[in-house]
Formats: sequence, structure tokens, C-alpha cells
Amino acid sequence: MSDESALAAPARTAIGQCMGLRDDESCLVVTDDGREAIGEALFAAAREVTDDAVIVRYPPGDQHGEEPPRPVAAAMREADAVLAPTTKSLSHTNARRRATEAGVRAATLPGITEEVFVTGLDADYDSIASHCRAVYEQVAGAEEVRVTAPAGTDIAFYPGGRDWLQDTGIVHEPGAFSNLPAGETFVSPESADGTYVVDGTMMPYGRLEEGRTLEFEVEDGVVTRISDDRIREQVEAAAEEVGEDAYNLAELGIGTNVAVTELVGSVLLDEKAAGTVHVALGDDAGIGGDVEAPLHLDGIVTEPTVYADGEEVDLPRP
Repeated sequence: MSDESALAAPARTAIGQCMGLRDDESCLVVTDDGREAIGEALFAAAREVTDDAVIVRYPPGDQHGEEPPRPVAAAMREADAVLAPTTKSLSHTNARRRATEAGVRAATLPGITEEVFVTGLDADYDSIASHCRAVYEQVAGAEEVRVTAPAGTDIAFYPGGRDWLQDTGIVHEPGAFSNLPAGETFVSPESADGTYVVDGTMMPYGRLEEGRTLEFEVEDGVVTRISDDRIREQVEAAAEEVGEDAYNLAELGIGTNVAVTELVGSVLLDEKAAGTVHVALGDDAGIGGDVEAPLHLDGIVTEPTVYADGEEVDLPRP
């Protein structure tokens, strides 16, 4: 049974510090049958601030990036602030993109669990924002960002004309968007070449057992080999719908949340852990790219070294 009192404090952090909700604004909480307790906690916190708060619930989707029902998408475009604690991610959906393009500020909490909600939102988001800026200042403008790691990662990313973005958890401006828990500086590169080896967390496995790795080879911004059968089958299924775009190298992210001291098996939290990087394949249309795909698969790489045009980047540490 959910401990409602334990969820109240992180819910107030999300509504107050992260979203900056005001009493003259409307707030929509989008949740599903698997995340109802967190949705209700956020709704209760929003009602403490404004009378114009609504919660909608629908059955969990089958895949991250799957569009919500049309009435939910329509409601998302009409609110001032949207929070979406859902089993499957709404981050990389047209519903979320169209909402923020309309000026709605939004925070998605994909795959959030009560443990992650309590742990990840028990943080100083002003401090996290400062770490995001510090990393950004080192990588913005670099022509090449190279990542190496002891498990075998050696890959170069070429941002080209695309901007580095900061997921600070501070979602106060119209059209702003963030994951919660937050804490990363990231880019959707125009191209990449090399190999990345996930030894941290990746779905559908969660936290990998010690010594287990998932290997991905990349050429000209396309993932050309996936060592794991289950992940490869998932991408192949998406490719039946969108072709090669399913294999798009979508993202390089650098974790900046110093409150995350260990990986717990939740991609949402673990990809934000300071001292890690994550690489994703699939959809990047919501983060500065031009590929729309029905999946966005992040894998966390531990103990990385990051170089921006040959200079080692000073990564935040927990």
C-alpha cells in the first residue's frame, strides 16, 4: 500500500520548486493505472496551490513514446502546467511536443516508482541547475565530443548545428520541458561513430548485473549492431513502422544530479546520476533532432571520460 505521507513532500517539491505553479494557473496531471498513487499525490499538491487542477487517468501504453488517447492530448494543450507520471514515457510524443509548442510547461515522469519519486525529488534543484550549466559551458560549441569508458565504450559524437540542452528540473517558463527527477545536459547529435557499451541501466532489464554489458555499434549516426536479442527485436519491431529511423543515434546525455549516489534500476533516475553518461537510439524530434520514431531507448554508461574537442570535461560527482 502506498504511503501517502511519504509522497506528499516530493509532490510539493515538484509543484513548487520545479514547476513554480501559481494560484492563477491551471494544472493537469496525466497518469495511468500503474502510477495512480503518484498522480494523486501531485494532484493533491497542485490543489493546495490552485483550484484549477485536474487529473486524468488512462490504461498504460505498450511502448515508450506511444501517443496517449486523443482526449488526453487535447487536455494537455489547454493547461498552463502539465505533469505526467506514467508507466510509459510521454516525453517523446507529439502530444507533449504540441503542448509545449503551444506554451504549456511540462514535466514528464516516465516509469516513475514511488521509491524513485521520493529519492529523486529529495534534491536541491537550484544546485542541479548549476551543475547543468557548468557542463554545458564545457561542451557547447565543441565540434566533437568523445566518450570512453572501461567497459569498452569509445564513441565520437558530432553535434553539428544542434544545440546542447539542459534538463534542470526548473520548469518555470512557458513552453519549458523537463523530466522529473531531472539533472542532465544533453544533445541530439547530427552524427556519431564508434561503440557504446551499456553497463549501467537499460530497459527491459533495469540495472544490469555486474559484468553484464550491452554493446551497440554506430556508423554515421545509425546503430548498425545491437548485441542483445531482446533490444534488437524491439528496435526491429519499430523499424517495421518507420524503417531505419528506429536505429537513429538519438542522444548523448551527461548526468548532473549529485543527489543520485547509486544506480537503482530506473532509467528515469539513473540517467541523471552525476558521473555517468547515457546514449539513446530512436526518436529525437523532441530534443532538437529531426527523427520521429515510436521508441527512445536510453542506456547508461558508468565511469565515463568525456572529451570536448580533445579537452577532458570536468564531470560533476555525487
